[in-house]
Parts: sequence; structure tokens; C-alpha cells
Amino acid sequence: MNFWTRRKALDAIVSVEADRRLKPTLSWPHLLALGIGAIIGTGIYTLTGIGAERAGPAVILAFAACGVLCVFAALAYAEVATLIPAAGSAYTYAYAVLGEGLAWIVGWSLVLEYAVTCAAVAVGWSGYMVGLLKSVGINLPPEILAGPHAGGIINLPAVLITVAVTALLAKGARESATLNIGLVVIKIVALAVFVGLTFTVIKGHNFTPFMPYGFAAHTEAGHPRGVMAAAAIVFFAFFGFDAVSTSAEEVKNPKRDLTIGIIGSMVICTAIYMLVAACAVGAWPYAEFARSSEPLAFILRGLGHPAAAFGIAAAAIIALPSVILVMMFGQTRVFFVMARDGLLPRGMGRLHPKSGAPVTLTLITGAVVAAVGGFLPLDQIAELSNAGTLLAFICVAVCLMVLRVRRPDLPRLFRCPAAWVVGPLAVVGCLYFMISLPSATLIRFVIWNVIGLVVYLAYSRRTSLLARGVDVAPVREASAIVD
Repeated sequence: MNFWTRRKALDAIVSVEADRRLKPTLSWPHLLALGIGAIIGTGIYTLTGIGAERAGPAVILAFAACGVLCVFAALAYAEVATLIPAAGSAYTYAYAVLGEGLAWIVGWSLVLEYAVTCAAVAVGWSGYMVGLLKSVGINLPPEILAGPHAGGIINLPAVLITVAVTALLAKGARESATLNIGLVVIKIVALAVFVGLTFTVIKGHNFTPFMPYGFAAHTEAGHPRGVMAAAAIVFFAFFGFDAVSTSAEEVKNPKRDLTIGIIGSMVICTAIYMLVAACAVGAWPYAEFARSSEPLAFILRGLGHPAAAFGIAAAAIIALPSVILVMMFGQTRVFFVMARDGLLPRGMGRLHPKSGAPVTLTLITGAVVAAVGGFLPLDQIAELSNAGTLLAFICVAVCLMVLRVRRPDLPRLFRCPAAWVVGPLAVVGCLYFMISLPSATLIRFVIWNVIGLVVYLAYSRRTSLLARGVDVAPVREASAIVD
């Protein structure tokens, strides 16, 4: 079982072959936009209504709870990412700190966070596009607008937007990140318009009773209820800031840029979410907009702003691809590092000589995302994504604490404040969120990781570079950190 605890040396992680090292082309504006671009997406545009159905006006608290947990996780990510400025995010950190076996589980779970989230957003984008086309009199055949679960053949719009984003990512990181800045501006402007039109018509009675279903997650008449039940699903809206850490190897100034990108995007988006949720609840009875698949546009139409409602939908169509872009960017970087480490076929990790991007892995990821988005339903995709993300957050918080104990001597470009408060709270909070997920989701998550373990035991444990004696440093004890 030594393969389970073998670790990659920290100096080997940050020192890789020249032809397999990603180019440092990104600065903090790119990272801030990447974080905001990934976080503000399908979640705030659609899950506000679902969260309100589960928690009532206290959906505001659900967003706040998610924000607090993610700020703790962001602080842990900022320290570990600047300490280990290499691509791969939580997978890379686990490989250096916790061992190859756990690193594989984390990397396998990140597929749920990144690739599966891409598919969920693609399905959400498809819904907005179809609705907008119908509003102008264009009706497409239903067989190409939904997968077999909904009586169709394939969700073709979801597949097409995935193909378009894949092609953009294949051109290179800087080009993708630069375009993403423009898409982020569109989303921020759209939400600012919503807040501006609803803030002045907020009614106090819409906030009472504030917490009709209590705080803890529970089931009433077969439906999940409570603030934590809402938080467990709206947590999907907070994905993204950790995708910034996957770009660490491509950052010009990791100390400054990673810190601003990770923490800045999280704080900004938490504030935006709480403000949008408060305006939505205050401007319209939650029981009505909770039933809508486009709650923000529903509220604006109800307030007599059809043009603004159309604009919100149009902004979603234009800007939601930025979420797909950032999440697919993160997934390709995780796959790239796993291939570079030998846990996946090494040939998959080759970089294109012109763009410097892992084109083969980008195309493979795009094909997987297109298949999931084209044939599977949105709700199951979103809930499964949450489980994978929570596991990654737990891993990074544990890595933070283990490194503080085993390697206090390492220079830290960013030092997490009150690490022994932030780390444990991040772990406990993630576990609480995880048990608040539906049991069916947790079962699927376990099955997914069992499949991953079979793949690891049958293939990856024998093909990794460490198994072949490359980049191996001596492990002094079972819990030691190798440098």
C-alpha cells in the first residue's frame, strides 16, 4: 500500500520539463475576471428561485452561509496556492501533502466540479436560448432541445455552446481570459440593472415570515426545506474561485495575483449574491417567483419592465458561456497535471507549440462535457457537482493545516489569518453542507469514487512517475511532508 502514501516533492511540482510547463501569461485582472466569471452564472440567474422555495426569504441567509464557508475555503486556497504555485489546484496540493491515493480521489472528484458543472451550465444556457428564440417567434423541434430523459434525442444547443467554448480554449489561456473579462462586465451590468429596478420597490411584508421552514435541512411533504437545504443547492452558485488556483502556473506574479484573484472574486460575488437575493425577495413574493426557471426575468416582467427582463435573458445568453469557459479551463489544467504525473496517459499532456495550450485534453474534455450536457438533466448534474467541490475544499483546508505543522519553515507568500480557526471551520462547514445534500446525490458520489478507485488500482498506480522512480523523494514517516 506504499503507493497510497507516496508523495511528490514540492520542488518537483514547481520544477517541470520545459516542454510541459504552461506559459505565465496571466495577471490579476485576468484572475479576478476568471473567478467572477465562473462564480456569477447559472446559479444566481436560476437558483435564487429554487433557494427561495426551500428557505423562503431566508434564502438570503443561505447565500450568506455559502459565502462564509467559501471565504474560509478561499483563505486556505490562497495560502496553499501561493505556496505551491503549480497547475492542478486541490489535486496538486493533495499529491504533495497527503499522498498519491488521496490526490487521485480529489482529482477524480474535481471532474464532478469542473466538467460536470460545465455541462450543467450548458444545459442552463440552452434553456435561456430556447426561451429567447420562442419570444421572437422561432420554435425549434423539441427533439433537439432535450435529452432522452425529457422525451427528446439530444440537447443540441448545449452541445453547440460547448463546442464553441472548446474551440476558444484551444487557442490559449490569455485569449480565453481576455474575452472572459468582457463577458464578466456584461453579467455585472445585467445584475446591476436588476438591483436598480427592484431596490426602490422593496416591501417589508415580503420578508415575513423570514424563516418559515427553520434553519436545518429537513423534508416536508417530500420536498427539501430549511436554510441549509437551500444552501446545499445554491452552493452551486459559488463554484469558480478555486478554478483560479488551477491557473497558478500561468500567473506572472503569484504572490499578488493569486491572492487578489481568489479572495477578491469570492468577496465580491458573495456581496452581489446577497444583494440580488434581498432585492428579489423584497420586490416580489417569493412563493411566486420560486416556481419560475428564470426568476430574475420573472420579477422584472411582473414589475412592468419587459425590456429589462429581455435584457437579463439576453445577458445570460451572452455571458453564461464564461462559466463554461472558466470551468473547462480548470478541468483541462487538472487533467493536464494528472497526465504530466503519469496518472493519465502522458501523451495526453502535450502542449501545442503555438498556443501553449493542452489542445488534446481540451478537445477530450469538450467532448465529455458535450455528451453530459446533451443527454442528462440539469438538476442531477448540479447536485452531483456540489459533492465534488465540497471534497476539494476539505482537502485544501486539511493541506493548509498539515503544512503548518510539518513545514512551518516554508516561506508563505500569503499567510492565512487564524489558520487553526479557518481550517477546522472550513472542514466542519463542508461536511455539514455535504450531509445536507439529498441522500441519492451522496450515493451517486460514492459510486463515482468507487469507479475512480478501480481505475486507479487497475492502471494509474502502476503508470505514475513516482511508481517508475521519477521525482521520488524519501518519505520519512507516514504523515511527513516531503520537500
